[in-house]
Amino acid sequence: MAAIELEGLTKDYGEVLAADDLTFSVDHGEIFGYLGPNGAGKTTTIRLLLGFISPTAGSATLLGRDVRDRRALIEAKRRIGYLSDEPGFDEQATGAEILDLHASIKGDTRREELLESFDPPLERRVREYSRGNVQKLGIVSTFMHDPDLVILDEPTSGLDPLMKQRFADFLRSEQERGVTVFFSSHILSEVRRLCDRIGIIRNGRLVTVEPIETLLTRSGKVVRVASATPIPVERLEIDGVHDLETGTPKRANETVPDGEFIECAFTFTGDINTLLAQLQDYELMDVSIEEAPLEDVFLRFYGGE
Repeated sequence: MAAIELEGLTKDYGEVLAADDLTFSVDHGEIFGYLGPNGAGKTTTIRLLLGFISPTAGSATLLGRDVRDRRALIEAKRRIGYLSDEPGFDEQATGAEILDLHASIKGDTRREELLESFDPPLERRVREYSRGNVQKLGIVSTFMHDPDLVILDEPTSGLDPLMKQRFADFLRSEQERGVTVFFSSHILSEVRRLCDRIGIIRNGRLVTVEPIETLLTRSGKVVRVASATPIPVERLEIDGVHDLETGTPKRANETVPDGEFIECAFTFTGDINTLLAQLQDYELMDVSIEEAPLEDVFLRFYGGE
């Protein structure tokens, strides 16, 4: 059985269908990214999984326990860590008091180890914390009881770049220990860097679930070409060329006829060998072929929203 399973999970508020027939699973030991812009339904999905709100229809399980069964869900939560996008700690309490409270409920076998890595100012009251320090305190409280499954909602919000990298390294080490990670994000670079698979959600509905590499491959490569001699645009009228942009920079004693180009950039989803064969008769100065940025992949699914 998977660590997380959703089957037709739905939350209908009447005017808003916040989660629409969601069906997917997350394997044990997997880092699964849940991707979408603000308001897409990521947090609603998490709240349904954790029993904070009840589904209108469908079902889900966490570590084999039905989230609609209150007693079973409480049992599952002993092995789950959760970090909200807004942790909501008591601002009058110190960081140490917050961790002591969490320890009294769920244990703290890894507290000291985590404090060495993330080091929130425990002696200060939470009301004096920066957004980044609140997040570091949240990370410690989420992992200190050594959970088997962690659910993270925008986990790097407020962290500086060095701390984001430290957190990414930490998540990879947790995965090596067998921990399952489900996290929502709209930061595309961290999803790409960390995840085995991603799910994309739009307006409450699941658009796709893909291995990250499959998604990038299907979405093509970014190709840039610079030529010493003009190339007819018709040479790139082949299957797989998308969003062609051509340039004709002015150089000394150089003219470029209409319908030809010296520089171009485009997305290519076909066979690279076929593309290079189309250009083999021209004197090329530079060709670069790179993976499409995940931002471009994202926009393909969202149609520019």
